Amino acid sequence: MTPDTVSIVLDGQPHALAAGSTLAALVDALGHRPEAVGTAVNGIFVARGNRHDIALHAGDAVVLFQPITGG
Repeated sequence: MTPDTVSIVLDGQPHALAAGSTLAALVDALGHRPEAVGTAVNGIFVARGNRHDIALHAGDAVVLFQPITGG
């Protein structure tokens, strides 16, 4: 780990990313289409439109999941 990276927990596994990264940047870096994945940080759902506003910090727990649709 360098001063320019932070360690988060991504889907239960350690994951390093650039300090100051947003949730939107993480989703993009992992190769997911924004609409194809749901997200939660520290147990709180984050809507797709708010991901640019969520800066990730050391120790944050991020969960990616497939959104459920239907009626």
